[in-house]
Amino acid sequence: MVFLPGLVGFLFVLTAEARIGNSSESPFCTETKECLLFDLICETSDYEVRHYDSVKWVSTDEESYFMEVATTRAFKRLFKYITGENEDGSKIDMTTPVITKVKEKRFWRAGNFTLSFLLPAEHQKNPPQPTDPNVYFHETPDMKVYVRSYGGWTTTISDRTKAITLSQGLDTAGAKFNKQVHYAVGYNSPMTLFNRHNEVWFVAEDDPVCSRSSEEYD
Repeated sequence: MVFLPGLVGFLFVLTAEARIGNSSESPFCTETKECLLFDLICETSDYEVRHYDSVKWVSTDEESYFMEVATTRAFKRLFKYITGENEDGSKIDMTTPVITKVKEKRFWRAGNFTLSFLLPAEHQKNPPQPTDPNVYFHETPDMKVYVRSYGGWTTTISDRTKAITLSQGLDTAGAKFNKQVHYAVGYNSPMTLFNRHNEVWFVAEDDPVCSRSSEEYD
C-alpha cells in the first residue's frame, strides 16, 4: 500500500500525456472504461477539426475486396491478443475507438486495411509482446484530423460514401489533407444494434481550415 499513491500518480501522468482517459469525458465512448480523448479545434456544419496527441496501438493488416471481410478477420486476431494471446498471458481492457486505415485503391483491386486497437494508458509504454507475428505495435503521431460522424454500421459502401462526402467538402473549403489514406473509426461493439457512432477521418497536412460559419475553440 505504500507504493499506491506513487503508482496512481504515475498512471495519471501517463494518461494525461497520451490523452487516454475516462470514457465519461466523451459523449460517444459509452462501452469501454477508457477512450482516446481529443481537443476540438473548430467545427462546421460538415465536419469537425480535432487535435490528437501521439498514442500507441496494437495493429494487424488484412487484404480483401470488402472492408467487412477484412475487419472481421483482423478483429478476431487482435481480440485474441487482448484476451491473453501475448507473451505475458495478460488480459487487456478493450478501449475505443477502433480504427481502420483505408488506402485509396482502384475498384477492381483488393484493398489493404490496417485495423488497430488503442492500447490502454497502463500499456502505452510497455505493452505485452504479441505471439502472433501478424500482430504488431505502431504509434500515430501528434496530428490534426478532419472528422465526419455518422450512425448505423460501417460497411464498404457507407465508409466510401462518407469519405467522398468529407473529401469533397474539404476540397471546397481549400483544405490540405492526405487524400491517399483515410480512417474508418468505430466506437461500438459488433453486438450493439442501436445508437451507433462512427466517423471518417482525414489527416490535415497544413493548418486546418474551417469555414466562416464555423465555431472555433481555444
